[in-house]
Amino acid sequence: MVKIAVIGRVRAEGLRLLEEQDEVEVALLDGDRPEAFVPHVTDADAILVRTNPLPASVIDAAPRLKVVSRHGVGYDNVDVGALNRRRIPLAISASANMVSVAEHAFAMMLALVKDLAGRDRAVRAGDWAYRHSLTAGELAGATLLLVGFGRIGQALARRAVAFGMRVRVFDPYVTDDLLDQMGCERAPLLDASLHEADVVSLHVPLTEHTRHLIDAGRLALMKESAVLINTARGGLVDEAALALALKCGRLKGAGIDAFACEPPKCDNPLLKLENVILTPHAAGVTEGSMLRMALEAASNILAVLDGRLDPAVIVNYEAVSGQHRHD
Repeated sequence: MVKIAVIGRVRAEGLRLLEEQDEVEVALLDGDRPEAFVPHVTDADAILVRTNPLPASVIDAAPRLKVVSRHGVGYDNVDVGALNRRRIPLAISASANMVSVAEHAFAMMLALVKDLAGRDRAVRAGDWAYRHSLTAGELAGATLLLVGFGRIGQALARRAVAFGMRVRVFDPYVTDDLLDQMGCERAPLLDASLHEADVVSLHVPLTEHTRHLIDAGRLALMKESAVLINTARGGLVDEAALALALKCGRLKGAGIDAFACEPPKCDNPLLKLENVILTPHAAGVTEGSMLRMALEAASNILAVLDGRLDPAVIVNYEAVSGQHRHD
């Protein structure tokens, strides 16, 4: 009998995919305290986890564990080091929310550049003369800097190119061939590229190297007319520095879907600013993406248990396989 522990709420279609397999037991777990999961994973062969923390204490309590599957793309809630020590693969739902996040980021870009919130407030306040304020710009001809060029970054690039934007990419791992195919340009240095960007959109995971990737110093490099979009992870941006830049007019606006502390505390200075669009880490949450995520997360578990490691969805592939992704 194979036991799969599911931590957090998952669509019924994903659970059904697991439950329909022969000799499979699915244990549904929930809660905020990782220690509460320990008694339920001691005989688990696989763990499917949403946003709940999965620390080493839980991983080490599961001696039979063969795979952890993330119901999502980010994995900063999982102790990857603990998995690597035992060569346990960590799979992600690589393409499930690609479209929804790219569309969300693009919607934020449009709303900020077009000053939709300001114009809406003006109409409600009876300020019809606001139409002459020239607060709106155009995406056509503007420069978009993508920091990270994975699936979501590429999906956003396709939409931006279709709108006539110049798309530059800062990602040391992207190939020139891919950039050429997509009509994008390489941005060799992040700091130098920030000077030129009208829109900066973040699409990298949160690691010790990317925490506060956008800090006060880098915000100061951006144009005053530029906007910043973060639909990735909150810790990528120094929120206090961003709030100050927005308040002082050193940045036109920002679209923030992910926060360092979620939900944000009531004293978070971003909550008081009108030139920032805030959403509750929901860029990837649509009816379609949740269905795809549940199915992908479940399918990834079955694939690994069946002896198949797909480099495209295993984030620690080299650590667990001893091979390079492009071998």
